[in-house]
Amino acid sequence: MSRLSPFFCCVYRSLASGVTRTNFRGGSLLLKPGQGGPTRIGVAGKKHLVALVNLKEDELEEQFVRGSGPGGQATNKTSNCVVLKHIPSGIVVKCHQTRSVDINRKRAREILQQKLDVFYKGERSDILVKKKEAEAKKQDKRRRANDNLERKRLFKEGLLAQCAPENDSV
Repeated sequence: MSRLSPFFCCVYRSLASGVTRTNFRGGSLLLKPGQGGPTRIGVAGKKHLVALVNLKEDELEEQFVRGSGPGGQATNKTSNCVVLKHIPSGIVVKCHQTRSVDINRKRAREILQQKLDVFYKGERSDILVKKKEAEAKKQDKRRRANDNLERKRLFKEGLLAQCAPENDSV
């Protein structure tokens, strides 16, 4: 699958207290339908799959609107931005990653499936668990790199202290 364009997806959740908005950039998704069970979706290049809820078309409200951002006339005159609303939960996904309506529809559904998984499962969601694991791994890698740099600095200071001529004046 090709890299995503610089366009982004927005996810809105309508709540009584206000609206929550999340922007997405980058990352490609690979849709793999399961056999009668929940739809399985995995991140491209990853071997693990995540079981997500099935979307029922009668629970979705779909609109096509004009997108925003770079692109000039191609963006300003075409309605290829997909707004997908899941009626039972009130989650709204706005996707304008490509110029193709079909690809935007597919990606909006993938993102909506992930958001519904987080909405229904909360902290036990596989997506959140994997995201936290990736963040912990990234922080551990950063900590090890900083420790290594500190060791190198101390080693160089030790070498300079040994090689520096001592001034013994009487």
